[in-house]
Amino acid sequence: MAEAAAGAGRGAARSGRRSPMAVYMCRAVLPAHAGPRGELAAGPLLRWMDAAACLAAEKHAGMSCVTASMDDIQFEEAARVGQIIAIRTKVNRAFKTSMEVELKPVQLLSAEDHLEHSLAIERRRIRLGYVQVFQKLMQESNKEDTCEEKDAVSTEHTHVQSTELVLPPHANHHGNTFGGQIMAWMQTVASISASRLCRSHPILKAVNMFKFWGPSFVGDRLVFNAVVNNTFRNSVEVGVRVEAYNCEEWIKDQPRHINSAFLIFNALNDKGELLTFPRVKPTAQDGVRRYHGAVARRRIRLTRKCMLSAKGDKPSDAWETSNQAYLSYSNIAALTHLAGKPGWDITKTLDNVKIWTHEEGAVLSFKVEMQVKVPSHVAFSLLSDFSLRQRWDRHFLTCEVLQAVSEEEKIYHITSAPMTGHQPRDFVILVSQRQPSRPREPYTVAVRSVTLRAVPPRPEFCRSEILCAGFQIHSNSSSSCTVCYFNQVTSGVMPYLAANLTGSSKSIEDTALECIKFLELEDSKR
Repeated sequence: MAEAAAGAGRGAARSGRRSPMAVYMCRAVLPAHAGPRGELAAGPLLRWMDAAACLAAEKHAGMSCVTASMDDIQFEEAARVGQIIAIRTKVNRAFKTSMEVELKPVQLLSAEDHLEHSLAIERRRIRLGYVQVFQKLMQESNKEDTCEEKDAVSTEHTHVQSTELVLPPHANHHGNTFGGQIMAWMQTVASISASRLCRSHPILKAVNMFKFWGPSFVGDRLVFNAVVNNTFRNSVEVGVRVEAYNCEEWIKDQPRHINSAFLIFNALNDKGELLTFPRVKPTAQDGVRRYHGAVARRRIRLTRKCMLSAKGDKPSDAWETSNQAYLSYSNIAALTHLAGKPGWDITKTLDNVKIWTHEEGAVLSFKVEMQVKVPSHVAFSLLSDFSLRQRWDRHFLTCEVLQAVSEEEKIYHITSAPMTGHQPRDFVILVSQRQPSRPREPYTVAVRSVTLRAVPPRPEFCRSEILCAGFQIHSNSSSSCTVCYFNQVTSGVMPYLAANLTGSSKSIEDTALECIKFLELEDSKR
């Protein structure tokens, strides 16, 4: 399986660089592509994105490819008739095999390629863990009552069925229906279902993660069944199920399940204001299941949107069932982005230790680079266990494991010694560790603050935040490695860094030397 990313926007058209891994496509928005408001309809855009992504996958694989799955899609802005849509696609990462064909590794040329390659595996973790997270949320949602409002509307009249015949223009040269074409048909039938609640022209805002369960071919009859699952004030979720029949199956009524997806719509009035959807109530057991499923998916969708957006210096996010996968993703992604930034300046150089700083607007970060005579996997094992950190970092007073979420994720409560004139601080942090999946990739230990309801702030400590911190460990040889520690400076860290930069303290350098000594001593005991 190869992950192909597609981005649509003006930036791709303006870029002067042309990666040999990428595929570029431009499309003019014509009246036939637009909806009633003169804006580009989601259906054509989905077709173009799917086609471009497929071309990128085929360019890498050297053979015909089909769409297997797609992550959540968010529609941020509208394009209008007369504008040009520029689509740039490239393969970020190839995962194992596709049927009997072994996929070659992706050639990484630019810093952006390396960054997206690293994050692709984190997105894959989210895809693989989606079902488990959803099931937990469904259990929570089922404990809640369904809507009992007097004015709640039955969802029965929102059911819409449509049939499409797959013709040669809808398929590739092997006769397989284009995934983008199926998505475009799904959008059409779903918008009709949503319109029965708002009496307006719905606007597609998001498509939930979904997977193609099987192929369809030229000559198949595709039957689309859409129904409203639930409404949330200014949005409505419509579920669509797609089944395929050939002529023989059509007669015997033996369908093949092709795909199921969930589409989220808004609706606007003549003034461009969001319309309020009526509350709905399910009338059958299957409707109750879909009602609660929509609640669970909305929690995941909103959490993902929050986690992947620019965070800034804000209080940490709560660690909840709905967002664990995305907090882990953003933890690894934030450290990977920080480590990959250009423009790091050397501030101090000592024996086996270098200190770098990076300024970006009002944001200051620092990096401590240490040369250590231990194997990289040993350094990773020791540095990822924060209960050992008290042995080399004098700033740590106590360290308690609050939750061992998995082998790769742990939540700690840490207290730190006070500096002169400052109150003792404490932190609740998520530590995410990742081993390299290919040679020359670093070991990663990412750190960020989270909020646990069971561990509220205490008056004797000043609760502090870590936005982005952690280690990247690069192997130099079988017996040595480079350990890089990163930290995006917050108010809790600023006093230590300021003291070092002004020369009034050497705590960062001393801590780095103690870290090296600790790692080499522990390795000698093995």
